[in-house]
Amino acid sequence: MRKIVVHEPGSHDKLRVEEHPDPVPGRGEVLVDVQAAGVNYADCVVRMGLYESAKKYVGWPITPGFELSGTVAALGEGVSDLAPEAPVFGVVRFGGYASRVVVPRHQVFPLPARLTLEQAAGFPAVFMTAYYALFELLRLRPGMALLVHSAAGGVGSALVQLGKIAGCRVIGVVGAAHKVETARRLGADAVIDKSSEPLWAAAERLAPEGYDVVLDANGVETLRQSYRHLAPAGKLVVYGFHTMLPRQGGRPSYPKLALDFLRMPRFNPLDLCNDNKSVLAFNLSYLFNKTEMLREAMDRLVGWVDEGRLSAPPVTTFPLERVADAHRAIESGSTVGKLVLTMQGAAES
Repeated sequence: MRKIVVHEPGSHDKLRVEEHPDPVPGRGEVLVDVQAAGVNYADCVVRMGLYESAKKYVGWPITPGFELSGTVAALGEGVSDLAPEAPVFGVVRFGGYASRVVVPRHQVFPLPARLTLEQAAGFPAVFMTAYYALFELLRLRPGMALLVHSAAGGVGSALVQLGKIAGCRVIGVVGAAHKVETARRLGADAVIDKSSEPLWAAAERLAPEGYDVVLDANGVETLRQSYRHLAPAGKLVVYGFHTMLPRQGGRPSYPKLALDFLRMPRFNPLDLCNDNKSVLAFNLSYLFNKTEMLREAMDRLVGWVDEGRLSAPPVTTFPLERVADAHRAIESGSTVGKLVLTMQGAAES
């Protein structure tokens, strides 16, 4: 089998295709012949050595990748409810950039009929992130106003669709004109293109009383204003810090990181009480042991896919050997939807 291995933190040149012995599934595990693996911005953070759960659970060397699709190659002891060669998709706590991956049974799901393998590879991590934010951390009510940053990206596109399923009014924020139509097609009631109009003036115009929920993975550049634009009893949900990291070059600027850390808003509990607002945050990679939560989330998500209420975001594919190009693309902030690595041709690299 082949996989991407990062032996030490750094830029795109640290992503190496290596050949390794096939893994063997243990008790309660499934060996998957991977056809495609989703690429997430978090994978770039892993490569740079800045992802805390990667340090906690794996260390160096590490293979990035949180989501994949393929077919069942072998079943470990105690697993009898999947058939060999059955198409599946799932989430992994790192290791997804590989042609064969061992996955705990509770993290593998039958492939929905409406999704291709490439679409499915980019589905579970982003939609579970969005699901956890909206349905585990929050109690949404019809008519609530949601502001979704990065609304044409992976998690953002999932947040827009799930927010509409919950009956909310969803305002999407995008960073370029070519992303506006994507956010609209996903169901956003209005879209703010911050490259062509002042973000917060537009946000105030669209929700003068403030937002019930703001979902923000930008970090220091928008967090303070995201909090300020909450309505009374509003909630700010934080799940990333993209603006603290580079858009090109592949290496973090430590002076910028230090400055951004100093600029990061501090939320005082006394102020939160007096403002009548909440700040919530999470990292999906710490939640993969929540077996019942994963099952319930995926059951609902797949049900909505089967009903035609959810659709996979647009997919751009890269062969495994072009993983560095995929990382450059997602870091640039110019992409729409999901990027996916495909394993075809990996054996010939």
